[in-house]
Formats: sequence, C-alpha cells, structure tokens
Amino acid sequence: MIKRLLPIIKKEFRHIRRDRRVLAVLTLVPAALLLLNGYALNFDVNHIRTAVVNYDKGAISRGFVQSFLTSGYFEYVQDLRTVEEATKLLDDGEVRLVLVLPPDFSDRLLAHDAVSAQMLVDGMDANAATTVVGYAQAVTLQYSQKIILQTLSKIGRGNYLPINYEARVWYNPELKSAKFLVPGLIGFILAITCVIATSLSIVKEKEKNTVEQINVSPVRSIDFIIGKLVPYALISLVAAALVLLSAYLLFDVAIKGSIILLFFSTLLFITAALSIGLFVSTISDSQQVAFQIAAIVSMVPTIILSGFVFPIRSMPWWLQILSNITPAKFYLVILRSIVLKGVGFSAFWEQGLYLLLYATVLLTISTVRLRKTIG
Repeated sequence: MIKRLLPIIKKEFRHIRRDRRVLAVLTLVPAALLLLNGYALNFDVNHIRTAVVNYDKGAISRGFVQSFLTSGYFEYVQDLRTVEEATKLLDDGEVRLVLVLPPDFSDRLLAHDAVSAQMLVDGMDANAATTVVGYAQAVTLQYSQKIILQTLSKIGRGNYLPINYEARVWYNPELKSAKFLVPGLIGFILAITCVIATSLSIVKEKEKNTVEQINVSPVRSIDFIIGKLVPYALISLVAAALVLLSAYLLFDVAIKGSIILLFFSTLLFITAALSIGLFVSTISDSQQVAFQIAAIVSMVPTIILSGFVFPIRSMPWWLQILSNITPAKFYLVILRSIVLKGVGFSAFWEQGLYLLLYATVLLTISTVRLRKTIG
C-alpha cells in the first residue's frame, strides 16, 4: 500500500508547490486570520464612557463619583446639569453610563440614612450592558462597605465584615476574553482552511479528466483518498504550529498541557476537517461549486454550532443535537482543555473518539463516492 501511496503523495505535493494560492491558504492565511480576529474579536468591556448628573455637589457625592473613576473601568466624560442632557448623550451613543445623584445624597449619608443613586445604562448591547451594571454594582458595594466601616469606627466598634470571601479564578485569572477566544479562533481557522483547500483537490482531477487514469492503474480508491489527504494533513500541522506560536507571542496564550497530546488531537481534527473537504470534492463537478459548498459547510456550523462564540448549553435541545455535525465543537473542548487547563486525555477522551469516528465515516463515504465516480 505504501508503494501505491508514495506516487500520489509526491504528485499532490508537486501540485501544492506549483499552486502558491493553496500553499498560502494553508500556511499564511491562518496566522493572518488569527492576528486580525484576535485583536478585533474582544468581549472585554473597558473604558466605559461615563457622564455625571450630580445635583448634590457635596464632598461625599464627589467622593462617590471618584470611586467610579479610580476603579479602572470607567472613563469620565463630563458633568451634566440635567437628566435631559444625559438622555441626549445616551441617544447619541456618546456615553454608556450616566450617574444621577439626588440633591440630598450627602445629607442622608451623614444622617446614616439609605439613599438611592440612579444609573442610566445604554442597553443596546445586552452583554456589554450586563457587564457595565456588574462593574457599577461592585464599585457601589465597595463604597457602601467603606461607609459602614467608618460608621462602626466612629461608634467605637472595630472594623467587622460578617463574611470575608476570597475569590480565586482558575485557568484565566486575568479574566481576559482573548484567553477563551483565541483557542476557539484556532479551531475555526483550521476548520475553514482545511475544508476549502481539500475541497478543490479531487474536483480538479475531474475537470482535467485525470481521475479516469485510476481505472487503468493499480491504485485503489482508498489509496487515492489517503494519498490526497496526507500532504494536506502535514502542511496543516505546520500551519497549526504557526498559529499556536502566534497565539503565544501575540496574546500570551501558552500551552499548559501536553504538547504531544495536543499534536495528536490536532492531527485527528485536521483529518476530520480534511475528510469534509474530500467529501465535498467527490460530490462537486467544478471547483467553483466545490468552493461555495466548502465555505458554507465549514464557516456556518463552526461559527454558530461549535461553541466558539455561543455557548452550546444555552441553545435549544434540537440545536444541541445538530451541533454534532461539526468536528470543531469537539476539538474546541480538547484544545481549551489542553491549552488553558492543562488536563490529560481522561478529561476529553470522548471528544477524541468522536473525531476518530467522524473522520472514519466521512473518509469511507468519500471512498465509496469516488469509486462510483470513476467506476
């Protein structure tokens, strides 16, 4: 079998070397996509533009406003005189948050009474608005605790908090969205490039009528499929290494787990993704049709159903079942487990088994389709 495979592999390498576009798609494009998307796709909410309507003007109210500005999340824009001015800024998108403090803010706090502070938040982006509200609540709670401790100290009681908690965040202590998104981007980029690159391989042979030569050669359909697969798999592994190196240098996403496990898992996913491209190539009659089908079957499921952006557990049950059609869903679990958590094979063996079955089934179907095409 090796003797039959080597000529096909050599021939495919020559095709790839001559077609610089395919080589660029497999090697340079993944790193470039990671660079562009890694910086553009960011769910962190920083520099929240904030305006203030302070009817009180007292020292305590100014201290409360200052606690927002020194938290590191909020960016001061300007003081406003009325809520109507604040409404205009929110309508124009100039600010995301407006603090409205009543005239008796300082007096009521000095009298040890509860006082309300209004916070107007731009809720057009629901996720960002939720984060802004969370930050504002945290700053307000911290300032309230400071007042409580000062009051206890004045009446002769020591500083006392009923519950003292210590939060320890694992795997991503800085809470950077890049740590979560970059591994997803790696799976997304590999899925697209592998499917599109191989979707043109067999259909190119059809257009040139060279696929008919298999009938008069000792090469079997399975040999032809594997011979087409191996060169792209090797080049894609090099591309995956470049992307992982770029992720480390640009976004500080280091591999915490076993590199050997990551290598075999990535090879398994690349094989599954390439098998999709080979299947598309066997059912297409032209390179244009193959490219269009490959773009649809690789991009849409990977973006929506893989868990790259949208959590799968939050989807309806029927979409959770449908998400199994994309191998990227299972690879992202493996990739994030190895890269971010540093866990072993026992934590994701089910995902690895699924990728193996996925690749085996599609390669079998592609072989049968090719046998019918040339038969």
